[in-house]
Amino acid sequence: MKYNFDNYLANIPQRSLKFDAIKATKSNDFEKYLSMGVADMSFKPPQEVLNVIKREIETGFLGYYGGIESYKKEVVNWLKTRHNWKAKPEWINTAHGLVAAIGTVLRAFTSETDGVIIFSPVYHSFRKIIKANNRVLIESEMIKKNERYYLDLNNLANKMKGSERILILCSPHNPSGRIWSKNELKDISYFCKNNKLILIIDEIHNDLVYPGKQHTIFPLIGDDFFEDYILMTSTTKTFNLAGGLMGNVIIPNDSLRAKFQKENLATGETPNRFGMILGEEAMKSGHHWLNELINYLKKNRDFFDKEINNLKTLKSMQLDSTYLAWVDFSKTGEAESTNFKKLTYELKIISNPGSSFGSGGYNFFRFNLATSNYLLKRATTRIKTIFK
Repeated sequence: MKYNFDNYLANIPQRSLKFDAIKATKSNDFEKYLSMGVADMSFKPPQEVLNVIKREIETGFLGYYGGIESYKKEVVNWLKTRHNWKAKPEWINTAHGLVAAIGTVLRAFTSETDGVIIFSPVYHSFRKIIKANNRVLIESEMIKKNERYYLDLNNLANKMKGSERILILCSPHNPSGRIWSKNELKDISYFCKNNKLILIIDEIHNDLVYPGKQHTIFPLIGDDFFEDYILMTSTTKTFNLAGGLMGNVIIPNDSLRAKFQKENLATGETPNRFGMILGEEAMKSGHHWLNELINYLKKNRDFFDKEINNLKTLKSMQLDSTYLAWVDFSKTGEAESTNFKKLTYELKIISNPGSSFGSGGYNFFRFNLATSNYLLKRATTRIKTIFK
């Protein structure tokens, strides 16, 4: 099937975060708003996925999920085919989304006085889940050089107090779309080894890599000496299935895996039946859809960057991966709150203010590019009217 993503769009239903974000503006002009904040795509998932959920509904059975061996088999196949890494089925655990899985890891391996390190600015849910579990949040602000972020491990080492237990790495990085090099990943592994840290690697965007760029899945960095890592992947971003709430927590280390499974058991979680079925089918039959999607997203990325970077007041980082543009508004001379009001209430564009991503994010804004090129043109046209 040849997908025309210009027209392969889902309607935004009222029971969605996208709709809630528009409703929060308290505006009556719902139809005029462009939703570019919430990080799910406007596109429908592969047709095979829609077909399988339709068949499941038609059976009339909405009971508990079973058959996880089949799901794990597809996870193993996917990782081998797309990332050239052979995982073992017994390493794979499931969770109701990766943020929930991070919460489980925090409870399994840390106490309330322990520190958890993140590299900011970074996906805002990391900060929220650390604080919600009453752990000590440690933000290591990254260095921005030549419109790219770099990890500042030397500065982090000088700030270490000895109470840190976990380091969370977003790979590829959200919100900048940065792909870490193999050497950078090795540096992280050495740092964690030397400081006796457990490493959580959130690779939820690892399938959304642009042509000419290469993501290295963490187990393939080439160093076998470091085993205290927990790899998290999912089909939710790849195939726009976030409502299915499923994630993979892959732990080759037997000791770490046993501790995680014990804590996970304490939550009483069972897999989401429909999320698991959707994810399995997507991995089985979604390769062609994904290849076409990436080509379409590249066109959107290139168009958006050209339009935005032609403005003297704005600068968009070029994405290596993801569909989430990260735009610097600092040269507007206005406060972030003012720029937010202009975007939201004058231009009627929903975006994410950078301060919500932690230190270093102030006066950046994140825009979701996973929509039709037509809607993207409407967005950039509006932005140019004010920020030219």
